[in-house]
Amino acid sequence: MDSLRQVIELTRIRVVLFWREPEALFWVFAFPLVMAAVLGFAFRQSEVPPSVVAVLEGPGAEQLVETLTAVEGLEATLQGDPDAGHRDLRKGKIDVLVHPGELPRLQLDPQRTESVTARLRVLSGLAARDGQPIEQRVEIEPLTERGSRYIDFLFPGLLGMNLMGTGMWSIGFAIAELRQRKLLRRLLVTPMRRSSFLASFFLARLVFLVFELGILTSFGAFVLDVPFRGSFLAFAGLTLFGALTFSGLGLLAVSRVKTIQGASGMLNFVMMPMWLGSGVFFSYERFPEVMHPVLRLIPLTALNDALRGLMIDGDGLFDLTAPLLVLVGWAVIGFFAGLKLFRWE
Repeated sequence: MDSLRQVIELTRIRVVLFWREPEALFWVFAFPLVMAAVLGFAFRQSEVPPSVVAVLEGPGAEQLVETLTAVEGLEATLQGDPDAGHRDLRKGKIDVLVHPGELPRLQLDPQRTESVTARLRVLSGLAARDGQPIEQRVEIEPLTERGSRYIDFLFPGLLGMNLMGTGMWSIGFAIAELRQRKLLRRLLVTPMRRSSFLASFFLARLVFLVFELGILTSFGAFVLDVPFRGSFLAFAGLTLFGALTFSGLGLLAVSRVKTIQGASGMLNFVMMPMWLGSGVFFSYERFPEVMHPVLRLIPLTALNDALRGLMIDGDGLFDLTAPLLVLVGWAVIGFFAGLKLFRWE
């Protein structure tokens, strides 16, 4: 009975201590409800999203666009630039690229579910137009070249997501842990400068960044056969920008947080929009066009766009000015606001 009373009393103490942490209460109870409400509203429609198809200019192209546009669940547009059409297909902006002619040719990635669905819808529309099965009179061309596969689109996004996660967690979690253990208060009375203390976190992050990116990039290049067409110097500069940006955001997120639970919730709160809207697993251009300018201002979106441009298209840093400016802007905001708001206890 004594052991049972001990367990009950200790449990009561833990519940009371938890109840006295408003940050933990918010992230455990309020935040899931808010996220459920937001996501439930955003995905309240149960309809299958439409397939996006581009038809290259050529004999009968306009009539083919009209035929495909009339198919339920298909959005067809006329594309005059073959290079732009292949680039859109490679980046996941469209699901199928149609070459018109007596024997239409459909280019697609058979590993992408959206492309397979689009192929079935296109075949259904052509069959309805001709009044007979069309499979024998349509050429299907699977994408097999490096840079055009789904894994080639996905891998740079995974690199960007990894830079975001490790950058924010390595800084934010470490600072929150020191603050909760009252170690920051002890460091406050030493002659150490605040800038030196925080700089050590960022420099340590950069040391691990070399090994982290070396392993991941080598795996993608040699095991997954993902192309790497840009320069290594530009890649190093880009990833450095990305690491500093998310380290600054991690500092800002936990500049006033007092507990590890609060830090975890705050970091997840900052990263959640980037997971959902930065085009890691699918192109963010699938969102309504009015949202595209806002989505491009998200730091992870800028990093993913820049990584894909560098690795897949071979762009240099000067070609990536727009996403780099977004990263620099967020880095400045994160560091300056984080240092301004930072508290030792």
